[in-house]
Amino acid sequence: MQGVTKHRRPSGKAEDKQSGPPLGAHMSVAGGLENAIAAAVDAGCDCLQIFVKNQRQWTAPPLKNDQIKRFQDDLAASGIRPVVAHASYLLNLASPNGETRKKSCEAMIDELQRCEKLGLQGLIFHPGAHMDGTMEAGIRRIAKSLDRVRTACAGFRCRILLETTAGQGTAIGYRFEQIADIIAATKAPDRLGVCLDTCHLFAAGYNFRKPDSYAAMIDEMDSAIGVATVRCIHVNDSKRELGSRVDRHEHIGKGKIGKSGFAHFMNDSRWKDTPMILETPKGKDGRGSDLDKVNLKRLRSLTKMQ
Repeated sequence: MQGVTKHRRPSGKAEDKQSGPPLGAHMSVAGGLENAIAAAVDAGCDCLQIFVKNQRQWTAPPLKNDQIKRFQDDLAASGIRPVVAHASYLLNLASPNGETRKKSCEAMIDELQRCEKLGLQGLIFHPGAHMDGTMEAGIRRIAKSLDRVRTACAGFRCRILLETTAGQGTAIGYRFEQIADIIAATKAPDRLGVCLDTCHLFAAGYNFRKPDSYAAMIDEMDSAIGVATVRCIHVNDSKRELGSRVDRHEHIGKGKIGKSGFAHFMNDSRWKDTPMILETPKGKDGRGSDLDKVNLKRLRSLTKMQ
């Protein structure tokens, strides 16, 4: 990609301009990391999430210097910030299988190294599943694995972010207390952060559709892990009902959460600098409009809607 123009939010009347948190989307890096930046600019993103390698393979060729420079130059020209990465879905730091944990740690170390070279702010990952073990044992294994990763990546600026989960199967991280226990069990909890996922929260049983229930959820979260620990929020509606424990993303306002639930996040001053990232289905709507643009516009329209 060449000649990326400086990113600007869509123009409009002064009262229509974006005043909420930075909004973005997960974009494909197919054909080159820099292609995600071009897609983000085209969609009108403020921030961005990418994969730094094929998310369904354990290993990948190392990044070349020219790839890193092209990405950094195009990112600087775009004005998009921050950029975070999502780790491979293969990782399972909670696995009772020692070889799987070893491979997961090695893969995460590789991804963190890539993030650090590219200058990304965070690497988001699903804590893992305890499989046939117990929640407590799984949490201990995650914490020990994170300590191993941190030791190998000492001094890195890129922060590891634990994502809240929907709680499918034996997945860990669907309650705030589980995330808190993982962080507390590590040797350097200050090097970790959290990524909330609205679909996952809803599927896990957190109801935030009304003002009072949203306030109660945030108070519970703040008590367990602290608002300041949250460094990113995935904004996804849910195809499935409250407490389903099923992770199925839907377009903003088209799922079981509805617009009001997202309005609470968009108008909460505590998130004014927190990147909010779409992970909703790609494509075009019935009118031929890009769905990322549609979802971003819908979120921005919710600012001060309450």
